[in-house]
Amino acid sequence: MYAILDIETTGGKFNEEGITEIAIYKFDGYSVVDQFITLVNPEKEIQAFVVNLTGINNKMLVNAPKFFEIAKRIVEITQDCILVAHNTSFDYRILKTEFDRLGFDFRRNTLCTVELSQQLILEQPSYSLGKLTKSLGIPMTERHRASGDALATVQLFKLLLEKDTEKTIIQESIKYFDKRIEKEKLQTLIDSIPAILGVFYIHDSKGKVIYIGKGKNIKAEINKLFLKVTRRAVKIQERANSVSFDKTGNELFTRLKYYLELEKLAPKFNFKKKFKIILDNFNNENFMIVDKGREVEEHAIILIENNIVFGYGYTNLAVQENDLTILKSVLTQIENKEVSKTIVKNYLNKGSVQKIIRF
Repeated sequence: MYAILDIETTGGKFNEEGITEIAIYKFDGYSVVDQFITLVNPEKEIQAFVVNLTGINNKMLVNAPKFFEIAKRIVEITQDCILVAHNTSFDYRILKTEFDRLGFDFRRNTLCTVELSQQLILEQPSYSLGKLTKSLGIPMTERHRASGDALATVQLFKLLLEKDTEKTIIQESIKYFDKRIEKEKLQTLIDSIPAILGVFYIHDSKGKVIYIGKGKNIKAEINKLFLKVTRRAVKIQERANSVSFDKTGNELFTRLKYYLELEKLAPKFNFKKKFKIILDNFNNENFMIVDKGREVEEHAIILIENNIVFGYGYTNLAVQENDLTILKSVLTQIENKEVSKTIVKNYLNKGSVQKIIRF
């Protein structure tokens, strides 16, 4: 069951608007089975441009019911319904704001006919309600009045239901107030990651890296990130579309790869990491760090040449480590020499590696 609605407001500052008119049509997928239409006294002035747009002025609303007088009817007609509107985020926000003022937690699942139209009615010059209904031959009366706009949305939604022949697009487009789809998506991402030492990358829908993390157990780290409720964490969760990872094998490689990738990719949701660059030389000008690799037979190698970190990588053959020319071709060269030197030097001052080979 659907509750297709349109709301007209006073205009004004975000979340300070008041409702001037509301129309709700309860729709079972075939026909309207109930309706509620009324002007509303917002108890505040209507912006002049809104009066010109809708034709509704404060004099018309003097005897109209206030929101608290119609709140129960709105709850009843939308109960067990999916809210549908053209740009639902606006209408749903306005309704929730009014209910919040009354101390009532109003929650409904929603569908947006703008988003659905963009998926099911392609290549339209405009997806505004007026222009879209005109191009589709849907009649509209009383444009910018709640009843007229809501009725046009009913007809548009009927058409969208017909066009969704596989019966999947509309179902997949429902935004659940308990965010069950988002939670399922995040759980699927978590399940795809092994519990290993390494670095992980959160990608958005375009594949861009928006966050980089690291840890001894990256699965647990991603799980913690997806459970956080800070503004930054919520934004990452909302945009997360896929997760990739690099197994590192040891703590030094984890740090090195993490900080070098932060410098290179500059993900939107990572805090800026400021390094106190260490310019002091190493104790030896030329040496090779050998540490635990990703697999049993593998070594992790960092090559320092002339007091500069040349590169890092993995070897599994002695000949690769014994021949400097071959080794250099195997290693990934490092561009940010100062950052890598600082990371390696800091680690060697406090941590341990399997061995250091000087030459």
